[in-house]
Amino acid sequence: MALREVSIIGVGCTPFTQLEGETLKSMATAACLEAIKDAGIERNMVEAFYVGNVLSGMLLGQVTIAPLIVNSLGLNRDIPSTSVEGACGSSSLALREGYMQVATGLCDIVLVAGVEKLTGFPTEKLTQSMTGSLDHEIDGVTGLTFPGFWGLIAMRHMYEHGTTIEQMAMVSVKNHDNSVLNPRARFRNKVDLDTVMNSRLIASPLKLYDCCPISDGASAAILCPAEMAKDYTNKPIDIIGIAQTTGYASLQDQPKQTYLPATVSSAKKAFEMAGLQASDIDVAELHDCFTPAEIVDSEDLGFFEKGKGGQAVEEGLTRVEGKIPINPSGGLLAKGHPVGATGIGQVYEIVRQLQGEHENQVKGAEIGLTHNAGGSGSVCTVTILRRR
Repeated sequence: MALREVSIIGVGCTPFTQLEGETLKSMATAACLEAIKDAGIERNMVEAFYVGNVLSGMLLGQVTIAPLIVNSLGLNRDIPSTSVEGACGSSSLALREGYMQVATGLCDIVLVAGVEKLTGFPTEKLTQSMTGSLDHEIDGVTGLTFPGFWGLIAMRHMYEHGTTIEQMAMVSVKNHDNSVLNPRARFRNKVDLDTVMNSRLIASPLKLYDCCPISDGASAAILCPAEMAKDYTNKPIDIIGIAQTTGYASLQDQPKQTYLPATVSSAKKAFEMAGLQASDIDVAELHDCFTPAEIVDSEDLGFFEKGKGGQAVEEGLTRVEGKIPINPSGGLLAKGHPVGATGIGQVYEIVRQLQGEHENQVKGAEIGLTHNAGGSGSVCTVTILRRR
């Protein structure tokens, strides 16, 4: 069966920050209504709804959130509504599910979203909930957390490739520079290298500023067949490559500890689908949950040779004016990481870049990429978008 081409015709996103007084429903409703307005459609035109969420069951005692949001939005109740969970990659999985509904011809208009409420909970409860994305039978019994997971990868990368702590810290400096102009970012202040290097140790060699902050937030997008997109907007963005692959559930099972195999395989599939290669990408939003993650991601996606990602940061190749601008939004490190909303939040940033409307605009950007990973790299999606 031939698949239809799919476009994004509207996007919405709340700030990714501490949103006191906001609930899952109120945040998701705000982002979805913004996307619906941006697309120029009526609510009764939505034929299916998918929402990514990870922790509402554990933290809020609230599950089955998709129907709650449908009712809050006032959408038709005869449409399917589905909650999707894939750790930090949850809303990217929701995007792919929505893409398939449109591509296969089952629906013409699909709303996809992500939402998470993380602030206001004790650190111990948050840590326990977040580590639910690791393999409890292997990593859980050791007490491993995600800072520890990425600390281990960082140390191995330093050992094998000579990556330095300073190069990792430069990722944080760059992304905080980028976030200053982004009104959706949690932190909009610059930090210098000394501040990052001298911040509190979290999990060796990672310091406080090597780690992304938790946030509340929601993001949303409207999808339709590419042939219909011009009926709604003058600036449709086409999804030309989208892939999801499965990685290892535990770091000890990976063939090597300096890369995420699911990122490599997702990138390969997405580039093949788009008929492109890494050098064709003008701007990228990568899953920089920790500073070494951006370096590893940039290598796994093919932007740089393995072991050269740290050097690329040091040389300024990943800055907005560089060879491949990475995370001009500020990334997870500065924009924030409301885990269930992060994936479509990345898509929002790339859509605005390709429409030429981003606050931290990459000049002449026509093709963009998002990379969203979950758990121990056990979930990964890569999405490639193109300006019409």
